[in-house]
Amino acid sequence: MAATTSRAPITPLQSQVHNPSSNPIFALKFFKCRRRFHLRACSSTGESNNQKTRAIELQKLIEGDPYHLNSKDSPSSLPRPLTSAQLSNLASGGSRLRVAYQGVRGAYSESAAEKAYPNCEPVPCEQFDTAFEAVERWLVDRAVLPIENSLGGSIHRNYDLLLRHRLHIVGEVKLAIRHCLLANHGIKIEDLNRVLSHPQALAQCENTLTKLGLVREAVDDTAGAAKHVAFHKLKDAGAVASMAAAKIYGLNILAQDIQDDSDNVTRFLMLAREPIIPGTDKPFKTSIVFSLEEGPGMLFKALAVFAMRNINLTKIESRPLQKRALQTLDDSANVFPKYFPYLFYVDFEASMADERAQNALGHLKEFATFIKVLGSYPADNRTP
Repeated sequence: MAATTSRAPITPLQSQVHNPSSNPIFALKFFKCRRRFHLRACSSTGESNNQKTRAIELQKLIEGDPYHLNSKDSPSSLPRPLTSAQLSNLASGGSRLRVAYQGVRGAYSESAAEKAYPNCEPVPCEQFDTAFEAVERWLVDRAVLPIENSLGGSIHRNYDLLLRHRLHIVGEVKLAIRHCLLANHGIKIEDLNRVLSHPQALAQCENTLTKLGLVREAVDDTAGAAKHVAFHKLKDAGAVASMAAAKIYGLNILAQDIQDDSDNVTRFLMLAREPIIPGTDKPFKTSIVFSLEEGPGMLFKALAVFAMRNINLTKIESRPLQKRALQTLDDSANVFPKYFPYLFYVDFEASMADERAQNALGHLKEFATFIKVLGSYPADNRTP
């Protein structure tokens, strides 16, 4: 069971941007006027009477997309992206970033947020949608959300939200998932009849839970399950959650590492309002989404643009294109009905600063009906 945070209403976020012409630091403040949000830039180098302020429409800032291959905006109208070096400085410097994650305190996503941005202020969100919106509305600086698990597969909801919201992938982080069976103090394993957790966590521990004869009940997140068991002082139910959740909610750890496979890793995406400028000084990964016309060999042609340039694909995911009416059945008996137009999400090992990647996407654009770069970012090659 997920719970909303009890945090008081959040005031508009203040952050810093870099002006390349005069190098002042600007504090960003927000105000609402006639139902439209604007951005006011105030120089922090001095508050003289001659200080000028300039209102920039927030809508333009959000809609600017320097990686959209169909964008007709001029470069000057787009937001100034961060470099990978600046992103690292934000993560390691004195700035305390606010990072949204889905779940309550003790969730694996909270641990991923802290691993991605050390010394950050994790902000719990009830749903994935809430985390996306928190970044878009400037309530937080970043979001860290799961996209796939080595045992449970892809988080389809977040693939759909990546296209619905105008955020950019600026990094990835991999986290080893170690599930524990938790219960209130004084409760033994033989006292349990059921266990609560997120559906993926329950699936990852299927063999262990089956041997114990426990009925599985799905809730919104693992830490929420632990909180529910503790808050209601349940005597017949346990929770599958992290060791951190056990400490936070005062539960006893009945068993550790109960996942069916010890190699249980979740990959999280780091999302921001603005992209980073990709480099070639370290291994980079690029995520794109595109659609194709119906026809034999179209997907083969799309993937061939990467193979012929020796670019390695690390992920391909297809999702039905939503909000589109079913097409009429073709009269020809030899043609399958075109019920499902698809979007293809692809990750490949190359930076958008690499000429090979630029040529590959230029080639793909020749026959793709839609293409968008979701982000080009440093790959996480560390041991989870």
